[in-house]
Amino acid sequence: MAARTKSTKDRPSYRCTECGWTTAKWLGRCPECQAWGTVEEYGGAPAVRTTAAGPVSTAAVPIAQVDGRRATARSTGVDELDRVLGGGLVPGAVVLLAGEPGVGKSTLLLDVAAKASSGDHPTLYVTGEESASQVRLRADRIGALHDHLYLAAETDLSAVLGHLDAVKPSLLVLDSVQTVASPEIDGAPGGMAQVREVAGALIRASKERGMATLLVGHVTKDGAIAGPRLLEHLVDVVLHFEGDRHARLRLVRGVKNRYGATDEVGCFELHDEGITGLADPSGLFLTRRAEPVPGTCLTVTLEGRRPLVAEVQALTVDSQIPSPRRTTSGLETSRVSMMLAVLEQRGRISALGKRDIYSATVGGVRLSEPAADLAVALALASAASDTPLPKNLVAIGEVGLAGEVRRVTGVQRRLAEAHRLGFTHALVPTDPGKVPAGMRVLEVADVGEALQVLPRTRRGSAPAAAG
Repeated sequence: MAARTKSTKDRPSYRCTECGWTTAKWLGRCPECQAWGTVEEYGGAPAVRTTAAGPVSTAAVPIAQVDGRRATARSTGVDELDRVLGGGLVPGAVVLLAGEPGVGKSTLLLDVAAKASSGDHPTLYVTGEESASQVRLRADRIGALHDHLYLAAETDLSAVLGHLDAVKPSLLVLDSVQTVASPEIDGAPGGMAQVREVAGALIRASKERGMATLLVGHVTKDGAIAGPRLLEHLVDVVLHFEGDRHARLRLVRGVKNRYGATDEVGCFELHDEGITGLADPSGLFLTRRAEPVPGTCLTVTLEGRRPLVAEVQALTVDSQIPSPRRTTSGLETSRVSMMLAVLEQRGRISALGKRDIYSATVGGVRLSEPAADLAVALALASAASDTPLPKNLVAIGEVGLAGEVRRVTGVQRRLAEAHRLGFTHALVPTDPGKVPAGMRVLEVADVGEALQVLPRTRRGSAPAAAG
């Protein structure tokens, strides 16, 4: 009986060819990377081992005696990025910047690498996606040349670590982590196992040297960061670079930050000469006109803790097909549809159901928070009645299915930003708190009260709002 029993060493073991996860039995789907058909038999099962206590690298000390000055942030030279990072880059910090192709990640980090370079703090820029000459041409275009900015084109992890020994930089920029591979790990560059090994080696090097590291990451078609989820847990800061490639606005949004808040957003403008920070980006989202136009309404949205004045536009035309069109740009289609239903049922505007309706924002900004509901509703009502809203008016508030206007966060900050830009009137939910001096604020409890700001005159068969 004992002769027929296989020992632990004789038992087969299985390993995922994508991520390297091992198991003692075969599975059709890898639990680690969720890939199908990648688990294959490769040899004996690993022996069970225990780890004995060993010598410590540094002795444990009371937390009050730890020197916190080593974690002092150093400015990157780009104010908007410093805002998101919480003051700058901390020595030894590892930052992952992810975004869609062509959004401007490489341009931004090349600018940061040049501005952060100095005689005492050299910077190493490693590119794995482009040649060194291609990066040089971009540096010439955006003015990112510096004597202490070093450039290398490498895709081998050992070569990157060799450059670190030669240059001894204070800042490392790697573009991108998915293009670098280790010859000691099976799998193609960008695979689960390779990304995990490369990120782990660079994180260890950053902590040991006190070197800040900026890693560029790819995203999937769903917008999530490519690679193992472990990558986001290992790094200290995760930033998302967002923006429509057809618009100039770019947003850097903090998702994780061990050194600061995650509710800050940096605003940038991408142009032919490079990318520049926007301390006051509200001008990109407004249309300058002498007289108000039907179907437009202004609101104040919060991107992180930053208030931005944005413009909502709506257009309604007679439909030529049985099912009228509903087209949105920069707005959530579901919330626009909800505002249409509320206006028809609670606002007594019956002309919207049989017309083609187009709604959009100005400047490429995306309005997803409920605080823009009231502005969307007023823009739709203004377009339906072909009557413009009063000049210098902003609308802030969430609209419920019962037609009520609900309170939102940060009303005082929103009103202060609108007042700073010269707006004199505002529609807000009840009890907005302290309002800026000289600004007329009208508190509304429901959509019916809000629609009273529309003039009584109307054009065609579109009925005016109920007073």
